Amino acid sequence: MREFSEQELVRREKLEKIRERGIDPFGQKYLISDFSLNIKDKYGHLTHEELEEKNILVSVAGRIMFIRKMGKASFFSLKDKLGNIQVYISINDVKEDTYSLFKSADIGDIVGVKGYLMLTGTGELTIKCMEYTHLVKALKPLPEKYHGLSDVEERFRRRYVDLIMNDDARRIAFARPKIIRTIQHYLDNLGYVEVETPILGTILGGAAARPFVTHQNALNIDMYLRIATELNLKRLLVGGMDAVYEIGRIFRNEGMDRKHNPEFTTIELYKAFSDLEGMMDITEGIVSTCAMELNGTYETDFLGHHISLAPGFRRVHMVDLIKEKTGIDFFQVKSVEEAKKLALENHVEIESHFGYGHIVNAFFEKFVEDTIIEPTFVFGHPIEISPLAKKDPNDPRFTQRFELFILGSEYANAFTELNDPIDQMERFESQLKERELGNEEANDMDMDFVEALEYGMPPAGGMGMGIDRLVMLLTGSETIREVILFPLMKPRD
Repeated sequence: MREFSEQELVRREKLEKIRERGIDPFGQKYLISDFSLNIKDKYGHLTHEELEEKNILVSVAGRIMFIRKMGKASFFSLKDKLGNIQVYISINDVKEDTYSLFKSADIGDIVGVKGYLMLTGTGELTIKCMEYTHLVKALKPLPEKYHGLSDVEERFRRRYVDLIMNDDARRIAFARPKIIRTIQHYLDNLGYVEVETPILGTILGGAAARPFVTHQNALNIDMYLRIATELNLKRLLVGGMDAVYEIGRIFRNEGMDRKHNPEFTTIELYKAFSDLEGMMDITEGIVSTCAMELNGTYETDFLGHHISLAPGFRRVHMVDLIKEKTGIDFFQVKSVEEAKKLALENHVEIESHFGYGHIVNAFFEKFVEDTIIEPTFVFGHPIEISPLAKKDPNDPRFTQRFELFILGSEYANAFTELNDPIDQMERFESQLKERELGNEEANDMDMDFVEALEYGMPPAGGMGMGIDRLVMLLTGSETIREVILFPLMKPRD
């Protein structure tokens, strides 16, 4: 048996009284002609006299957020999807029965208002209500205005309340789809085609990550939730779709922190006859275009730093960055033994399966990654950590791969794609050996993908970018849970 607070009991009593009036407490269709922000943008510059002369009629609907009752006339604030607008309601303008209905309203109720625009004595643009329509009775009171949901965990568990009370949460919620639409329009205008590929698969590939495992009953087989969209998208290049992208959910059964959620969103794109330089150009274009479209500027402040997202990001080899920070030039390191000796001397931890390239990457992660502030394309990743990237023809220990780093975080990962089926087969075999040595994130052998390459995949560039991190950057959100409407949360005790 549920127990109700005193306020909840009072609201339920009011609900019954609304029913007794012959009104549906949970509403019907209501015709909206305007939204609060549009009204202010369009008419906010007009004087009291101009508003009276124009006699502007508007119809809005939203949630009551504030009420100041004053006998036969009252003010209240109505919140719709774009913001708030003040409403003036008087017994002289609406029927006495209607005004009585309004006076029984609570903060949180959803109502419709039709009326004329006016200015108050303080100069605030206000709707003079001529028709008041009860739409929905809120049976739970909203949190106290100035504190909202003070428990951060509760904000994310009850995102619907957070969106009502927290204008910043609402701003981010609307910014995210705007960023995604900007990316889609940018790529569509370049001739890319958006596609959809399976979320469930039987082979683990396309990234180094631990999967979620599920079971398909009809076939009686275990399957993975995808950890990347890469291999299927590259199959489409083989089939002749020369420029494709997918924005979709990815699932990785790994840790949760400020930058990681087990379920997240990426974009992956592939372009036939392109390469690493082409991917740098398009990645830079996506980031800078989204910044300008959302914020009207390339400049942004994030995590205590002021940075520019204007085109012209720095492009530098991983080994050169390591040399800048440590003085060690891994181009001159010729053996695994020498690399391990340097790791020991510099207190860099290594694991049993580490080869030369793993050690280079470990140096980068320890000494360089966190120091990168301005947008920087770090290229030249070692072959051991890049099983799907093409070798550097000048030094086969490295690959034609880059990662985009901003403020110490990775935002994008890209390759000149490996399209040599013989090389790809050898890479998969190396991954299987790593798994035997304890690397749980190594890829499976995907023979179908190797066979697809044997039909011939054109030279190509490919890029993957985390949508959530991009939204964090462009909205100034310090945790990924702010930009995912319903992040994974630990169940309540």
